[in-house]
Amino acid sequence: MSLTNGDVLVGEIIHLHTVYEDTFADLGEVYGLGYLEMVRANPGVDPWLPGDGTSVTLPTHHLLPSTPHDGIVVNLSEYRLYHFKDGKVTTYPVGIGTSNNPSPLTDTHVTMRLEQPAWYPPSSVRRQAEERGEILPRMIPPGPENPLGPFALLLEEAGYLIHGTNKRFGIGQQVSHGCIRMYNEDISTLVWEVERGTSVRIVEEPVKAGVQDGIVWLQVHGQSEELGAEEQDKLWQQTQIQLTALQSRYPGIEFNRAHLDEAVEKADGIPRRVGEQLPSSMAVHSRLSHETEDDDGA
Repeated sequence: MSLTNGDVLVGEIIHLHTVYEDTFADLGEVYGLGYLEMVRANPGVDPWLPGDGTSVTLPTHHLLPSTPHDGIVVNLSEYRLYHFKDGKVTTYPVGIGTSNNPSPLTDTHVTMRLEQPAWYPPSSVRRQAEERGEILPRMIPPGPENPLGPFALLLEEAGYLIHGTNKRFGIGQQVSHGCIRMYNEDISTLVWEVERGTSVRIVEEPVKAGVQDGIVWLQVHGQSEELGAEEQDKLWQQTQIQLTALQSRYPGIEFNRAHLDEAVEKADGIPRRVGEQLPSSMAVHSRLSHETEDDDGA
């Protein structure tokens, strides 16, 4: 997807009716979505047996992360990877680390491309396997038993990879020991688009906000299938931080309280219009932006 200056949104929502054999895992692999984002966008629908003719929302509309738009950005809260290159962005669903083995928040870079990588289970993983009565070899060669899939990107952050998987249902869930998992078809594409030295930022942004063409957008990602009161409170706090930051950047913003309530209470990962910037204020913001650019170039 091509980006123009000022773009904060990519993609669009898709609505479809399932056929009997569909599952969220099947639809996710076809449309580039992970498990949790499908569940959050479709409350009350059985993810393993939606049923014939069920109306399903595919959350394929995204607000871009607040990071610089270059290289690879992984938003853990969204279970999503963004690859920015040559004025375009491609986005993929990912699996991430568990609460006991979280993926790191880091600013790192790609050091090497690996084709048909062997897996060397770390001692912590072998210990866990032994506790379950399993014995893991010190090296697992490429093949269907290898959890790294057909390709991997080695990161400068020691011990971490972006790689494929032999368990596709783990995409969009907390399943790994800290690495970033992708569908095999996705990593097979990404690995040839990324060069050594490409920046990789791993961030945590459960709430994203932005302004495009005078419209204020908000995207809120719930972090579990069912939201508790504590998580809801945290999302409201993070929303307030994002909206305050927007107001300082864009003068004259007016919010719609009902739309804000809906976005945060549903926390379904679907971008919503929650306000607008008054036209006169947009002109002021544009003038100030140009003045800042002129000052930077002086």
